[in-house]
Amino acid sequence: MLIAERSTCGSLPGAAIGKISTLCSGHRNPSPCASGLRRAFVEHVRSRPGSADYAGRVSSLPERLPRVSALRYVTPLREGGSLPAVMEADDDGTYVVKFRGAGQGLKVLVAEVITSEIARVLAIPTPELVVVTLDEALTKYERDEEVQDLLKASVGTNLGSDFLPGSFGYDGSRPPTPGLAARILWLDAFALNVDRTWANPNIVVWHGQPYAIDHGASLWFHHSWVRKAPDAAAFSTRAFDASSHVLAEVAAPVRSIGDELAATLTDDVLQDVIGLVPEEWLEPTEQLAGPDAVRAAYLDHLRARRDAQAVWTEGLP
Repeated sequence: MLIAERSTCGSLPGAAIGKISTLCSGHRNPSPCASGLRRAFVEHVRSRPGSADYAGRVSSLPERLPRVSALRYVTPLREGGSLPAVMEADDDGTYVVKFRGAGQGLKVLVAEVITSEIARVLAIPTPELVVVTLDEALTKYERDEEVQDLLKASVGTNLGSDFLPGSFGYDGSRPPTPGLAARILWLDAFALNVDRTWANPNIVVWHGQPYAIDHGASLWFHHSWVRKAPDAAAFSTRAFDASSHVLAEVAAPVRSIGDELAATLTDDVLQDVIGLVPEEWLEPTEQLAGPDAVRAAYLDHLRARRDAQAVWTEGLP
């Protein structure tokens, strides 16, 4: 059930989405492939802004990300630079997998988990995530040299997104409700995700419902931790340019919901979100000696950003 995603923090072009949809339509066991996301889809429809069942309700977080083992490499998605792939796993699911050995590294996987799960808390439809373990034995059966090198560099845990069969790239013909669009725009401003434009919408439509995907470009502050100490204050008030955002013209006033969304992201919620990141993906630095210190740094940055939302929402629609 994975949603069609692209590796370089962009949505898949139509040709790739069609390719994946065809793959899933011929899936050996489509019911297990789609069952989990159908349940999630129902919950998201009930909780989306503007629906009868939405009354400030937010989606709950999983206690931990499910773990599956990759069984078969189906096809690469060559539209992106980091070469994600469609893979089958031992839970009868099919996943779009982003690899730890890709050029963008582990921090992209961390950003994907944190921002996607914050989206889930805010009742923004987004594919469910799993941790995909890749065994070394599986790397030997891929003939493509580039793919084989990537797989060898990615032995261990990687990130998978549920594949949504029949989903298609967002083209504006089925926009989200104004309330949902505003929540997505607020999320992108909060996480400083600049990669949801018409060039890379990073939204797909599945069963008529828009799904936000591919958040690896968010939380860019962590890329500087290798060179310097974390600086939550600098991140907290950074302005967000929404002029090229794909939903800017259909979103309800974002500033009107800022306080509500910020209040939803309590310290406990943020800590639980960060806790979903596998420990082995948290890279220590000279200033951050271990996983606990890295998690604390993420919490400091997200908490500071949340508390300063009145500042950075001023320039939003």
